[in-house]
Amino acid sequence: MPHVKFRTSSGDQIYFKDNGDPEARYDILKLLIFGDGNIQEIKVGSFDKSGYDGDQLFVNNTINLLSPYYSEFAHSRCSEPCKPGFRKAKVEGAPSCCYTCVMCADGEMSNITDAQSCTKCSKYEKSNSGRTSCIPRDINYLSYDEHLGSTLSSISVTFSITCAVILGIFIKYRETPIVRANNRYLSCLLLISLMLCFLCTLLFIGRPTQICCLLRQVTFGIVFTISVSSVLAKTLTVIIAFNATKPGSKLKKYVGTQLAILLVIVCSLGEIIISMVWLASNPPFPEDDMLSDADNIILLCNEGSDCFFFCIIGYIGTLALLSLIAAFLAKDFPDRFNEAKNITFSMLGFCSVWGAFVPAYLSSKGSRMVAVEIFAILSSSAGLLGCIFIPKCYILFLRPELNTKANRII
Repeated sequence: MPHVKFRTSSGDQIYFKDNGDPEARYDILKLLIFGDGNIQEIKVGSFDKSGYDGDQLFVNNTINLLSPYYSEFAHSRCSEPCKPGFRKAKVEGAPSCCYTCVMCADGEMSNITDAQSCTKCSKYEKSNSGRTSCIPRDINYLSYDEHLGSTLSSISVTFSITCAVILGIFIKYRETPIVRANNRYLSCLLLISLMLCFLCTLLFIGRPTQICCLLRQVTFGIVFTISVSSVLAKTLTVIIAFNATKPGSKLKKYVGTQLAILLVIVCSLGEIIISMVWLASNPPFPEDDMLSDADNIILLCNEGSDCFFFCIIGYIGTLALLSLIAAFLAKDFPDRFNEAKNITFSMLGFCSVWGAFVPAYLSSKGSRMVAVEIFAILSSSAGLLGCIFIPKCYILFLRPELNTKANRII
């Protein structure tokens, strides 16, 4: 039987396999079953495994295979195709043709059907919401164009102009007792440094550059040190002046401007030395943060060394704490123009702001982290300006009789 081969009259070749089985040859029939029980067979194709060219499947495309009872084919597959944006994932314990569709992870995409794996976007791109393509990541930094940046810059300029106006008032009324009290030169120096404190916040707004990153923390640290050391010097001026009036006191030779200015210079030199060591050893530089936010590229200033940054904050905080203690000790000295109470309130506010700054700064990122520092600078500077100088302006313009009758401390 395995050697028998012949052709029929129709031209079909007949042969048998080793066990005497003929090769498979099938007609594909479409059956129409009518209501009266009759069945009509229509040949729509064939399958022939006996040809020399391999398996042959033929389907007559001119015949409507589905009508009149069906509108579509039944799919002979285990799982539906995975759409673009998804990838195949094998189902444990199921045949290899069975799988589930898993959406591409954030930062990946697939733009074909039944993708085996997702394609990772470049570090400058992110995947769209459908995970079908990569789009550029947004750039994040505190800009003058956004509401937060424009609001903070407007507040900064407004307060600096206020400082300039008060400075002009103090220069005009420089010979009055209220201005001369507690050292008028220190008052002018404090106003100038506060004006610079407000203006230095502008270095924090805008796209970070090399020069801005180098200057902003150093400038902030130095001008704030001058401000706080001026407040400390004013407080010590009050203490020395009142103790110098006691009989036999040796503090009379320290009453005056020289000691206060020297104290400001010495305190400022300490901050300048820290800043110079910082810039020489590990200076700040602009950096693109790709990891903190998957959707945004955060442009920021890498401080180079967090240790030096918090050394600057700690140095200023130490001076503020000394000023608070000194002002608290001098707050009950009997004089109409004693600034110790005002300085105590201003230093309480100052220390509260910067005490809350550290955890808020460490828990923020991107433009919000910069905004936290700007807010701390503006609020603490405004506290000094309001507590120390607004009462003086009130007396100058609304209670001039107090200015003419009061004793003064020079």
